[in-house]
Amino acid sequence: MSAQPGIDRGHTDDLMSFLRASPSPYHAVASAAERLEKAGFRRIEETAPWDGTAGGRFVLRGGAIIAWYVPERAEPATPYRIVGAHTDSPNLRVKPIPDTGAHGWRQIAVEVYGGVLLNTWLDRDLGLSGRITLRDGSHHLVTVDRPLLRVPQLAVHLDRSVNTEGLKLDKQRHMTPIWGLGGVEEGDLLRFVAEETGVAAEEIAGWDLMTHSVEPPAYLGRDRELVAGPRMDNLVSVHAGTAALIAAAAARQELPYIPVLAAFDHEENGSQSDTGADGPLLGTVLERSVFARGGAYEDRARAFAGTVCLSSDTGHAVHPNYPERHEPGHHPRPNGGPILKVNVNQRYATDGAGRAVFAAACERAGVPWQSFVSHNSMPCGTTIGPITAARHGIATVDIGIAILSMHSARELCGAQDPRLLAKALHAFLEG
Repeated sequence: MSAQPGIDRGHTDDLMSFLRASPSPYHAVASAAERLEKAGFRRIEETAPWDGTAGGRFVLRGGAIIAWYVPERAEPATPYRIVGAHTDSPNLRVKPIPDTGAHGWRQIAVEVYGGVLLNTWLDRDLGLSGRITLRDGSHHLVTVDRPLLRVPQLAVHLDRSVNTEGLKLDKQRHMTPIWGLGGVEEGDLLRFVAEETGVAAEEIAGWDLMTHSVEPPAYLGRDRELVAGPRMDNLVSVHAGTAALIAAAAARQELPYIPVLAAFDHEENGSQSDTGADGPLLGTVLERSVFARGGAYEDRARAFAGTVCLSSDTGHAVHPNYPERHEPGHHPRPNGGPILKVNVNQRYATDGAGRAVFAAACERAGVPWQSFVSHNSMPCGTTIGPITAARHGIATVDIGIAILSMHSARELCGAQDPRLLAKALHAFLEG
């Protein structure tokens, strides 16, 4: 099998491993934390006192992680350079009373999370992931990464108009996955999860469980210049941001900024949670870092005023079958480098000054970049960018990589773009 010249697959191979290890936001932050710890970062608890000494630290809260590296000569008012991202992806999540079924089929009751492309979850082998909480307050990851559930589509013989009038799915009636035969047994799923996790079922006090596609990421195409895989929106950015932060810390040079990775949960449903970008987590962590270095409110204000955040999330590559849905003068293409996302109505936070910061980082990294803006007649999506800018008064720029099939159970990107994004983020964090 031939390979496209110029593609360095090391980073993308590692990304695919990261995607496989991260079927839920809780797994994603655990994967990032493991990499940070290997690089010398240490986890600190929010309930413990913090010190202001040099070195790498990170905080975990649910499906969110904030990590930062304090250089040797950092002062209380030293500004931050932040890579922002999110750990969650649209999917099907288990309801509080999960055991259901009908007509001899055992099923699992699910709730639709985020803006799911529903049809992409049909006739797909699904696993189960997330976390359980025990009576003692401890959390345990759940990973059932094998075919367990399936949402079967109605046969064409029973829906003769599906190919002419389109597929019509009701979220409540048509998206309930099956997982076996027999009658409904209360507590069946939790007993199964307990056995899989190695805990006693009666000890489970709470759970946050979701489905994921068990098909692994893979190179695609004659020359393998594309990558197909799950949760690229937005684990591509979490992975790239983690790699960039580790690289910036490893340089051990006199950084003019404090580099930060902020990966939040719940972006796909509005970010309004204690682990979302619209919550206080980022601001609290940054403030405590200032105060731990001996600073006061004046230092905090000066640090925030000089801070810049790159909100890194996926954007739309031009679709060859639907080019009319894209802005005619802006057609981002796979392997064309990261995209600068602009919307004058502040669905993205980018302005001219932010454009200059991003362009300088790409130039320093030797990375090409592209511009994205939505078609005027199409509603524009949004990101954590405007939320971060408004909540914290931090200059923010929206960027990402161009993909197809956004919010599908399986998305598509260029094989080179994840590495180009990581290089640009590294250059940005080093200032």
